[in-house]
Amino acid sequence: MKWVEMRLTTRLTVAAVGATLVTSVVLVAPASASPIGSATVLAPFNIMEGQLPENIAAAANGSVDVNWNGADTIANVSSSGKVTVLGSLPSVPGGGTGTPFLKMPFSAGMVNNSGTIYTVFDTGLSSLNGVYRTEPGGTPTRIAALPADSLANGIALDNLTGTLYITDSALGVIWSVPAQGGTPTTWASGKALAPVKSFGVNGLKIHNGAVWVSNTSNGTLLRIPILANGKAGAIKVFASGLTTIDDFAFVGSSDAVIAALNGANEVAYVTPSGAHSIILTSADGLENPSSVAVSGSTVYIANAAYYTGTSPSLMEATLNN
Repeated sequence: MKWVEMRLTTRLTVAAVGATLVTSVVLVAPASASPIGSATVLAPFNIMEGQLPENIAAAANGSVDVNWNGADTIANVSSSGKVTVLGSLPSVPGGGTGTPFLKMPFSAGMVNNSGTIYTVFDTGLSSLNGVYRTEPGGTPTRIAALPADSLANGIALDNLTGTLYITDSALGVIWSVPAQGGTPTTWASGKALAPVKSFGVNGLKIHNGAVWVSNTSNGTLLRIPILANGKAGAIKVFASGLTTIDDFAFVGSSDAVIAALNGANEVAYVTPSGAHSIILTSADGLENPSSVAVSGSTVYIANAAYYTGTSPSLMEATLNN
């Protein structure tokens, strides 16, 4: 249980620091703007076994994949709540105590592409840090190495170009690497992506011709156009005041977003104009939501329980018409 306590304590400290750093102008949407109904627990997880869900990826047959940041394991959750373990990331010699901010192994963002799962794993060791691919029925295999002092976090695949984009919460950059593997290159960098005492650039999605990322330190949601030559355009702040924002997901083809505010223990709805409202809180059963996924008419929320330390779970809610 000691490693669980370490992870909970560390994440609580980081979240508390990040909650004090938002100073930008905030656009607040009406409270009635919620796009979802009430949230319920689809699958409870066992905190004693390190089942702390960090990220979610929509999978086949109405199921979703999750990675447990504590067991460093990838699992699938069916539409009925059945949990099936898919694979485990490599064990880390000595505990990987060099991980920035966390000082322990961290299995972060993931994406499912027709059954192939890509995820990032941070250990503080150059021999293990990087992007991992898990083929159906296979085991996680590293396809791209990242520096030992990096903290890879969000990941998304651009199916048009076969490019993976990865946020680095410690170095304040966005990496890119071919989906088949290779050497990552810096795709975007700058002050807007950098950390300020806690996590910098964090969640990542590709949507409407741009890379969208969150910055946890600044409480911002950012849009970076993908130019015709594949390079990054100018970084623009789409929304601010999203205290301790982690991962997020888009609602349909519009620029509306549902975002997990980890340290604030909330879920926010961001309108296409960039205004936001809080649509779920701890009163709805949230325990440090770390990620959101939208699949069809269902919204999934990962309750990481990093500092509540009680009941990690996967929650679901239905999109309103």
